[in-house]
Amino acid sequence: MAGRFEGNVVFITGASAGIGEATARAFSREGAKLALAARRLDRLEGLCRDLSAAGTPALALECDVRDRASIDGAVAKTVEAFGRIDVVLANAGFGVSGPITKLDTPDLRRQFETNVFGVFDTVFATLPHLIASKGRLGLVGSVAGRMGAPTAAPYTASKFAVVGFAECLYYDLAPLGVSVTCINPGFVSSEIRSINNDGKYVGNPDPVPQFLVMPAEKAAPQIVRALYRRQPELVITRHGKAAVFMARHFPRTTRFAIRLGSRLGAKKPKGN
Repeated sequence: MAGRFEGNVVFITGASAGIGEATARAFSREGAKLALAARRLDRLEGLCRDLSAAGTPALALECDVRDRASIDGAVAKTVEAFGRIDVVLANAGFGVSGPITKLDTPDLRRQFETNVFGVFDTVFATLPHLIASKGRLGLVGSVAGRMGAPTAAPYTASKFAVVGFAECLYYDLAPLGVSVTCINPGFVSSEIRSINNDGKYVGNPDPVPQFLVMPAEKAAPQIVRALYRRQPELVITRHGKAAVFMARHFPRTTRFAIRLGSRLGAKKPKGN
């Protein structure tokens, strides 16, 4: 039986690990052709070998979303290889964190170069092809794009920007036949929490309790399904849905709970 994306060309940024890699594998099972973009070409080539062995046409594209020329080159190679683009998943991102008193404007600028302007450039580079195919655009935001949190100002601000951008694109692109899906994960397994404020992988242990972390392999089919249905928004994980609901409908209670949790965490003895 044919998959839901049989013959469609899917372009994914940040495809070398985490949500990007898992979603590539999920699209592969649905019959898609894959153009996978990221900075770590060796990881992409290994993924493409796996996908090709399973019968999926897959293209590894070394790409840095902070560089518009790099994105344009990846898009051009995709169209040269496959002739079109039907689905775009703008997934590349990382997190800058810390108390705002320990940060400065360059920290936020570095965060926005990847998480915001990288998304903007991915959209603008692929949009003519999505309009031609009346395709699907997925922007990976975050539950953090719907609510604030302590020591997360750069990342949260960047994801609020992505969520707002997606909300506006939903209206702007609908008359052109292009759907927009804003994907807001809660805690999903990825390397994002093992990457430092300079965007480099340092391999630190995940600080989030593992019972709260959804495997990326479980989140990926939800993303594929939401894009197929042209769903405007997807919130991933139960705790993520609960947090968004509380922030939207009970903002005072949510702020009180977050501040209380932050104070209790600050008082927790070291080593516990």
